[in-house]
Amino acid sequence: MLLSIAGPGGEERLRTEGIDALLDDAALVRTLLQRGGISAAPAPLVFYLLVRHALLAREISDRRLADYIAALLLEFGKAGRAHRIEAWEDQQFFYLADILTELEQARGEREFLLRVHLGNFALWLAGLFPDHITHRVQRRGAPPLTYYDELGASGFRSAAGMEIALRHDLGDVLLRASDQFSTVRSALNSLSDALFFPQPTDTVDRLLREVKDSFERGHGSA
Repeated sequence: MLLSIAGPGGEERLRTEGIDALLDDAALVRTLLQRGGISAAPAPLVFYLLVRHALLAREISDRRLADYIAALLLEFGKAGRAHRIEAWEDQQFFYLADILTELEQARGEREFLLRVHLGNFALWLAGLFPDHITHRVQRRGAPPLTYYDELGASGFRSAAGMEIALRHDLGDVLLRASDQFSTVRSALNSLSDALFFPQPTDTVDRLLREVKDSFERGHGSA
């Protein structure tokens, strides 16, 4: 599919530059979206391309991080999966505070899974549903996006240093996810605004959220 969209020179580019050159071609991704190819392409490829280019727009070129986040979005897109530490569990977590409470008694692998889920869940909520969070902040005094940034980054950072992360070669990618959490979250905000929720209920709220977020990231307060 990528070769057909890339045109006559696609096969030559693949041979001389490799698959990453095609995947990183913004024009190819635009063509994929414009031609409706997104519905026919494999979901893992679509999510990777969307995340990869959202991160590149924020000057994050880490392919492994893009792959991790794309896999996260694909997995959490399954019904109820975002609220469970493992897919087969009955217990569900709807708030970050509930995960923190569970962490107080957790040890070993369970602790690791909870810490990773804290990061994953915070990124999922704040990355894809920023308008919902902003609405709750203004109407109910709920925690702002920076709360999710801080807890999510903390979850990834603490998980990255655990022995199980090193054993499964996850330490580096979790640490990078922690270090760049607010920027990654902002990249997902742009992706969500453009593709998933292009027509906000309140355009003013969205504009104010974008301006505030850009200011805070620019001044390093996230």
